[in-house]
This record gives sequence, structure tokens and C-alpha cells, in this order.
Amino acid sequence: MLFSKLFQGKDGAAPQNRLAACREKKDWAGLAKACYELGRTAMDQGDLNRAQLWLNRADTIYSADDGVYEKVGEQIIDDCSDRIGALEEEDGLLYNRVPAEIDEKAREGLRDSEVRVWGLLSIARLVKLGERLSALPGCEVLGRLGWAVDMMLKSFQTMPAEEEYQRLMDMCNELYELNGKPVYYSGEIEVPGGAPFQLFDLNGLFGVEQELNGYTDSHLRLLAALSQGAEELPAAESGAVACALLPDYYVRTGAEKLEEVPQIKAELARIWDDYDFVRTRMSWEGAAARIAEYKKLDILAQ
Repeated sequence: MLFSKLFQGKDGAAPQNRLAACREKKDWAGLAKACYELGRTAMDQGDLNRAQLWLNRADTIYSADDGVYEKVGEQIIDDCSDRIGALEEEDGLLYNRVPAEIDEKAREGLRDSEVRVWGLLSIARLVKLGERLSALPGCEVLGRLGWAVDMMLKSFQTMPAEEEYQRLMDMCNELYELNGKPVYYSGEIEVPGGAPFQLFDLNGLFGVEQELNGYTDSHLRLLAALSQGAEELPAAESGAVACALLPDYYVRTGAEKLEEVPQIKAELARIWDDYDFVRTRMSWEGAAARIAEYKKLDILAQ
């Protein structure tokens, strides 16, 4: 009871009701506390998907700013960290299970170049969503995903011009800076036939914008190593492969079982079909054709 009262607002408002108010006031410490309380309650009730959603949102907010971190306080932060650690051990959660399966397949059955193409195919499926999110102030970088996907695919075959390399580096930096901007916590767009999509819905699966930044950074380091004739190239990572699943959106908008969400099922099918493609019949022409189709895809369509 005491712990519950500690995290209830001064006006007695429940944390769900405080989210909009905190965003409106740009009270990021209050927003982090409200997210934490929602996650703590969900976890205590056995609703682990919602616990994952809200606790990781709290962690993202207070980790991005030292001042917010201090206002939130060690008691909340320590408990939030412990709970996130416990959730990471839950093998049955889609949040954990799918990335683990992808990583296992990548390590056991694919060459580095194939892992990179596998991730790029998934990123291509975010192009249309990125274009829509780019209308939000400060999110213009997301509207350039289509260019970046095409450029990176081409650069697997031909080294890019210096200005293209620099443009991709600038984009990589902008993706890194997106996390922590006020719009990241408050921006949203309308979804035809569905609930609005919040920019913060990109936070799931280690942060989609972080995976986009990580993939782009790794590709830049690969190109730099190749241009210098390095014998040892940076290892590919598989994190971007799951980036178009967007589980936070579906959990936040009411899904009880992620595995039964039609869009999740469709995206999982695409992930494993792409795996089969890069493993057994990979060609640059085939990859370009898939990317061209994926760039047209509305990943949130009913």
C-alpha cells in the first residue's frame, strides 16, 4: 500500500490518466514514473507483455537525461532495472523469443553478408511508416529510409561516392539523436482503421530507431574497412531483422496475445521467408526486387 501511494500523483490520478498530462507539460520525470507504475502493476498481475512495454518506456525516458534520472530517483530506477532483468529471462515472451530465434539462425546458418541483407530487407518494410512519421517535427530523418535502403543495397556491390557515404553518416547520427527528443515521447500519427501510432511505439525490441542506427553504423564501418583493404571486417548483427514487428504498438492498443495479431503473424512469415531467401537463393536482383515491394508495404495495414 505504501509503495502504491508513493507513485500515485499528488492529485490522486491513476498513472494511465497522468500520461497525457505529463506529455502535455513535458514533465518527463513524471512520465517515467507513470510508465514505471503501469509496468510494475502489470508485472505484479502477470501481464508480462504490458510490463515489458511500460517498464522499458520508463527506462528509456530516465536513461536519456541526467536531470530526469535524478528526479525519478534510485528507488524506482533500481526496481525498474531489476524487473526488466527478470523479464529478459522469460523465454515465452515474443519480445525475447523471436530475437533469440533470429540470432540463433544468423549465427548457425548464415554468412555475415547474408545477415546484413536479411536485416536490410526488414528495414525496407518500415519505409512507408517512416515517411508518415517524418511529418512529425524533428523526425525528418525517418523519411529518408527508402534512400538509405537503396544506397546500402547498392553499396554491397559497388563502393559509394564520398558524398553518399557522408549523407548516410549524417543520417546515422540523426537516428541516434532521435531517442531522447521530446517528440519521441509525445508524437503520434493517425492509422487508417486503427489506433494512432505513437513514435514511442518504436521503443520495443531494444528500440527500433536504435537498431536502425546500429545497422547503419555497422554498414558504415564495413564500407570504411573495405575501402582501407582491412582483412578483418566488422561482424554483422541480427538485431534489425525484427525491427518491423512493432510489438509495443499492438500491446499498447490492447492485444492480449501478440502471436495472434494478424500483422505480427504476417511479419513473422516475411522474416522467415527472407531467411530462406538469403540462405538458399540469394541474388542481388532478387534482393532488389524484394526491397522494391517492401518499400510499398503499409506494415500496419489491417
